[in-house]
Amino acid sequence: MNLRYVQATVEENVEESYPRDILWKANPDIYQILVDTNGMDIARMRLRWYLDELERGLDSAGLKLHPLERITARDAIRTFKNILSPRSEKLTEHSALSYLWRLARRDESVEEEVSDGFLEEFRHLFMAVIGHSRIYDDAIPPAFLKLEGRAAAVERTKELDRMASEVQRHLRRYVTGLHPEVIELRRRNRERIQNHLQVDEETWNCWQWQLDHIIRDEKALELLVDLTEEEREAIRCACRNALPFGITPYYVSLMDPHTHRHQDHAIRAQVIPPTDYVEQMCALGEQRGMACDFMREHDTSPLDGITRRYPMIAVLKPYNSCFQICVYCQRNWEITQVLASDARLNQTKLDAAIDWIADHQELREILITGGDPLVLEDHAVEQFLHKLATIPHIERIRIGTRSLVVTPMRITSNLVRILADYHQPGRREICVVTHFQHVYEVTDAAQQATQRLRQAGISVYNQQVFTIENSRRFESVALRKVLRLIGVDPYYTFHMKGKDETHYYQVPIARLLQERKEEARLIPGLLRTDEPVFNVPKLGKSHLRSWQDHEVIMILPDGSRIYEFHPWEKNICQVDTYFHKDVPILEYLQTLKKRGEDIQDYRTIWYYY
Repeated sequence: MNLRYVQATVEENVEESYPRDILWKANPDIYQILVDTNGMDIARMRLRWYLDELERGLDSAGLKLHPLERITARDAIRTFKNILSPRSEKLTEHSALSYLWRLARRDESVEEEVSDGFLEEFRHLFMAVIGHSRIYDDAIPPAFLKLEGRAAAVERTKELDRMASEVQRHLRRYVTGLHPEVIELRRRNRERIQNHLQVDEETWNCWQWQLDHIIRDEKALELLVDLTEEEREAIRCACRNALPFGITPYYVSLMDPHTHRHQDHAIRAQVIPPTDYVEQMCALGEQRGMACDFMREHDTSPLDGITRRYPMIAVLKPYNSCFQICVYCQRNWEITQVLASDARLNQTKLDAAIDWIADHQELREILITGGDPLVLEDHAVEQFLHKLATIPHIERIRIGTRSLVVTPMRITSNLVRILADYHQPGRREICVVTHFQHVYEVTDAAQQATQRLRQAGISVYNQQVFTIENSRRFESVALRKVLRLIGVDPYYTFHMKGKDETHYYQVPIARLLQERKEEARLIPGLLRTDEPVFNVPKLGKSHLRSWQDHEVIMILPDGSRIYEFHPWEKNICQVDTYFHKDVPILEYLQTLKKRGEDIQDYRTIWYYY
């Protein structure tokens, strides 16, 4: 089989009027195989032979294909073989081959069953396996490849300058909270909100006051910022059905007063629930708890207040609520309301949890989270830190808190002193892990809070969740850049968990892989210290950058990819894999287009598996 692109033509026996012909134009050979076979088993066998022949061609000494196209073809062939596998069909209870075979044979009933997303997945796959992904169609080889020495270096510098300029062009789209115009806008916002709440600047900067005046319903919120009718009704319905909702006055002041969501889209989306989220959560009723425990924490909690999923680290949860509620929080299944009266782990259970940690000498690190442990008073924080510090085998204590983002005034001099007292270089580390989502959340107050910690020797790390609100070209790069400048180290970028009720926020895994390769890779190494991961239910974190941890095994009729994720324990002990249904790529691109993006900028997304 010749591994070169065959100019897209339609065979005589393919009717131009057939609406799916674009699929067969991408690879007439595959169409002919499907048409010429009388049964799916024979079609599967012939397609495997075809792919095997293409794969052997990739190893041919006389291969006339650019090495980068060869790599793309190799990955596509492997993925196509996975999809054709009877094992994949059994595991997913779907057969993409059956849809392709029926499409090729003019089965009209299949027209209603498969989406454009399905067709686009296979169109790109069909092109890729024959070495014509079209990724490099418009690419001109850099001039420095034909030169040597100083002349090559000069030309390479020009190319690097061009790349850097392109990055900067994208970054200028994303305005941070440190921009002078944004600072002035928020100063006016804050004054307006303070006047309405009748609070002076000193009181506003008291974190306890912020807690006492959390915005808990749409009536209180719409007095401070404009709301659309959809936003108003979603909040109203959430509150009526005991879905957790709450926003600190400080975080409200970061919202633009009007509803256009041009700059504050990520901030509003963080705390104002979408309508479909509310509807699905309400439909679950009393089953909400177990049904929404996406990470299966019930199965990894040996006692109240403790979660353990890895050999040398455990989670301690002294307080089961936060300063405010993030809509897509993985623990919303166990949070009924912001600062609920029963959120605090009682002293008996907290002591039992700490005793459990002391009894398990294999542990070396404790993540104190919840909820947010810094909702507790300073003396309570000092109490559990003191008890943990008496356990000889604990070498590191992480404080998981979003206070730097939503209530930065919580990072007081006294709190920093308490943390610093237990931070003993060479013996025990205290560090803070926070959750900035977008550059618009980064403010001077957040910067000052971060610097108080850093000046006390306490490292601060960020865990970003990759959502529809921060997944545009170079949007996460902009966040990494400003975080490093204020003193926060990027740590994890989490793929959005695939919970049905949070579909609004989700993006394809392929987009995070693309972001890592085509955007994060262009910035200096110290800016991209975060690791892209998917927190697999029950299993834990799976590193997304590696083929050895996941693979595509099926394409569903709606265009969704089914991934098989391998457990972190692979090659260590025998644990089952996990199957994840992803967001259709075409659906995601259509959403970006509605938001004003040129989807041509994302055209390589199909080739990330």
